[in-house]
Amino acid sequence: MTVDLDRYDYALPPEQIAQHPLPERDGARLLVLERARDALHHAMIRDLPAWLAPGDLLVRNTTRVLPARLRGRKASGGAAEALLLGPGCAPDRYLALVRAGGRLRTGLKLCFAAGHAEITAIDEDGAVELAFEPGVDPYAQGETPVPPYIRRNVPDADDALRYQTVFARVPGAVAAPTAGLHLTGALLDQLTAGGVEIADVVLHVGPGSFRPLRERDLRRGRLHAEPFALPAVTADRIAETRGNGGRVVALGTTTARVLESCVAADGRVTPGLGQTDLFLRPGSRFQVVDALLTNFHLPRSSLLLLVSAFAGRDSVLAAYAEAVRAGYRFYSYGDAMLVL
Repeated sequence: MTVDLDRYDYALPPEQIAQHPLPERDGARLLVLERARDALHHAMIRDLPAWLAPGDLLVRNTTRVLPARLRGRKASGGAAEALLLGPGCAPDRYLALVRAGGRLRTGLKLCFAAGHAEITAIDEDGAVELAFEPGVDPYAQGETPVPPYIRRNVPDADDALRYQTVFARVPGAVAAPTAGLHLTGALLDQLTAGGVEIADVVLHVGPGSFRPLRERDLRRGRLHAEPFALPAVTADRIAETRGNGGRVVALGTTTARVLESCVAADGRVTPGLGQTDLFLRPGSRFQVVDALLTNFHLPRSSLLLLVSAFAGRDSVLAAYAEAVRAGYRFYSYGDAMLVL
């Protein structure tokens, strides 16, 4: 399946990139795309119970975002910043993406509030391994790693709470599953009171979800692998929902990737733990997901390709054009889209 990224581009006024969350999580707008009728409807996240039906199953990602951004300096004095991606190959070592003036090299020493670190290796994708002083917990002084299009010269105290879903439980992500940021406990209660079931998966969001697509990714048809878990109880609820004629509604693209990564040859969803590098793009077949609640994504991104694979490129780009025209807020702290 070949993809021409130029066909998945669109113009967005910079002022429509949301820089802060709304005062209320469920105060966001909701653009509903009905695939069967190719119809668009303007609504609010609070209206979500009206668009789902008794017997539907809403599957959410319960990953928790780590305080993975470190600000510091090179030993020589220049500013440096690291995004921790997870543990390295030995104690006190961590994989990271590092931004610093000049060329990155092994042996480069960095100074963070949590302690000193040294670059011990650099891989072909530009990620580095940082060796910290023994016993240092680099997350102890870390910040919430909001994306770079959310401009923060200094940390924003609201991010620690609002760049986290209310149902986040399992630490491990370096970016939020942003569709879930809109849901509140009260809205979830309203859904369940109306007969919508809730089930959980975990996908620890990493570089595979947010790195710009490279020609190599497009050739391989695979993304950077990310850890996931699909519990047996979730697999059972999916089977029950499908057997009863209900819809499986993925809360976010990360949830969709987990579900579509766990389909057996006979079409059943199987529980398990693992790593997924699944790249859903136009031409991919969805075997589990019937509806998708998601935010508005960056042009030319793997997430926009996933939504286009699910709903069709022309329909999705037409919906995005309408969202731009109507002044919707875009990206992580922005508004949402429901594809039925």
